[in-house]
Amino acid sequence: MAICNLDLPAQVIGFSLNDPLQLAGELAIAVANALRAAIAERGAASLVVSGGRSPVAFFERLSAQPLDWSKVAVSLADERWVPVSHPDSNEGLVRRHLLQGEATAARFIGLYHAEPSLAQAAAKADQALAGLAQPIDVLVLGMGEDGHTASLFPGSPHLAAALDPACAAHCLPMLAPSVPHQRLSMTLPLLAGARLRLLALQGQAKLATLGDALAGDDAEQMPIRAFLHLPLELYWCP
Repeated sequence: MAICNLDLPAQVIGFSLNDPLQLAGELAIAVANALRAAIAERGAASLVVSGGRSPVAFFERLSAQPLDWSKVAVSLADERWVPVSHPDSNEGLVRRHLLQGEATAARFIGLYHAEPSLAQAAAKADQALAGLAQPIDVLVLGMGEDGHTASLFPGSPHLAAALDPACAAHCLPMLAPSVPHQRLSMTLPLLAGARLRLLALQGQAKLATLGDALAGDDAEQMPIRAFLHLPLELYWCP
């Protein structure tokens, strides 16, 4: 399928939306439907989302979806190593915009821990993620203009380990080129194992980045490439 003349591989289903609000609404419906199906089949569901500024409208629409939130566990694909009260905290963002109303009944598994070092915080997050049912039912990713996704950044010291399909860790310490630099990220095996993988992108610049990613194979250069050979639903708007 093509989006704005960008040819996508057969395993990637593309949805082109008119604007960010339509994208947020359609994405919320897709996620809620998948969570309902998981609850109906297995009695519980797990959802992993990404942070940043773009997901706010999506979070708010998802929180309003009719769903048995008491049977849903929510976690983050990545986190900035800052306290939850910090404006850059992904957990803080999720609590303000997603875990509201009926969605407050969901169980949240955060990645941030106030440990002496980033490595120790990642180890604590790894332990916490043992409580997240796997495989993840629904994963919602974003992508940066450098081709990173979650906090899997090109050039990060632990990137090769995080992208290793045999990596046993669920979470590793990562370094970002932007402030705050210290990050925590789920690793590729945990993320890629999700039953439903969705990627949400906005703007022509992100579409151009995706085109660059599709033109090559080196996942360490552009980590989003690790997901483009898997079944994936892509939601994009200008």
